[in-house]
Amino acid sequence: MTGKPLPGPTLHTARLRLRPFDDADADDLFALHSSAYVLRYWDAPPWSDRVRAERFITACRQMAEEGTGARLAVDRVSDGAFLGWCSLNRWNPEYRSASLGYCFDDAAWGHGYATEAARALLRWAFDTLELNRVQAETDTRNAASACVLEKLGFLREGTLREDCVVNGEVSDSWVYGLLRREWRPTSEPVPGR
Repeated sequence: MTGKPLPGPTLHTARLRLRPFDDADADDLFALHSSAYVLRYWDAPPWSDRVRAERFITACRQMAEEGTGARLAVDRVSDGAFLGWCSLNRWNPEYRSASLGYCFDDAAWGHGYATEAARALLRWAFDTLELNRVQAETDTRNAASACVLEKLGFLREGTLREDCVVNGEVSDSWVYGLLRREWRPTSEPVPGR
């Protein structure tokens, strides 16, 4: 975590593969981010132009090249289906910290995929990058996302009052934190294949 280029890892779990984005992901990514339902708690409106997906992929590559984060596509191993993405961004080498984020298609909700993918990424963050702290934020109305974070061991540390506008409505966010000494991986990712 020195700000040097860090290639995005490819991580495997029993059911998932997390990998760097490539150009072929643009259509799936656009479908995900153009869904008003999926993004109902997001701090940005759904995409209306496919070029946004191409810019997103370019930004993922730039983030890895600059050593400021990793945003990985998440595929289901059984059929190769694109389910969403999971990321570590805002890496701070001095403080050994980063922020966790994720976005999954609604067809993938309720199957534990977000928890499984985030757990694999957190293991990489704490074991390989030797981070001390990972932070996450979620809209206070997004109970499912809060549940994912709590399953992973994150503690709710506070509320950011009226910190963003979602679909024209002012909303609050919960801030969560997970420290290295509190990290308890409960399932082992399968080494890269």
